[in-house]
Amino acid sequence: MGDLQETKRTSDAIAEALIAEIRDGRIAAGNPLPPERELTEQFGASRPTVRQALAQLQMRGYATADAGRRPRAKKPSLIDVLRGAGDHIREILGDAESGVHLEQMRQFIETGAVRELAMRGGNAQIAKLNATLDANYEAIGTDAFPETDIAFHRALVSTIDNPVILTLHDMFVSELLRQRTRVEDQVAHDNQAYEEHRAVFQSILDGDATEATAVMDRHLTRSFRLRLKPPKSVKNGPGQDIAD
Repeated sequence: MGDLQETKRTSDAIAEALIAEIRDGRIAAGNPLPPERELTEQFGASRPTVRQALAQLQMRGYATADAGRRPRAKKPSLIDVLRGAGDHIREILGDAESGVHLEQMRQFIETGAVRELAMRGGNAQIAKLNATLDANYEAIGTDAFPETDIAFHRALVSTIDNPVILTLHDMFVSELLRQRTRVEDQVAHDNQAYEEHRAVFQSILDGDATEATAVMDRHLTRSFRLRLKPPKSVKNGPGQDIAD
């Protein structure tokens, strides 16, 4: 155990030293990192320890991971950081629980967005949202409907003008929407979703922040519950439910 802890401390120290060099430009973004042999000599560490340090750089977004090539230095983007955080969330909570928490996050973001748009939205923002609503209507009953649904919600979130929130929405919420289960009557489903979108838009157009928030909240709640799998029945034999 002591050897493992020592190896981790050494790999952490190597990773921090390389990150410092990338941050201050001593290793320029896009340039290859020093070869493993050179790093083992520089830090007096074994190759496995150096490889752990390089893996840490890649995980934290400070190095590329191209197969068959030496890792190259890079500076992490907002998307890199949030994607890494999202992977950790799923590992810690599991897909089902993380999905519930992400739905809650989505509800806070989108109800807040419609409130802001209803209260302070400009003509350009409202026109952009109207265009996505038109596309949503035209796609009813077609395979294109999910993408126009995502586009409508993304247009709402983009009005907040917050890159962190929009990136989270693009990474997690859009993926949740793409993974939704098929419904028996696609046209009826699409019509209902569109009408709810239209009601949200009309409330924004009327400047009614309270109504816009309430309609969006109901829409998101229904959408989430629609994606839940129905509970399994207890059987008293093949094909027969237990009587009440």
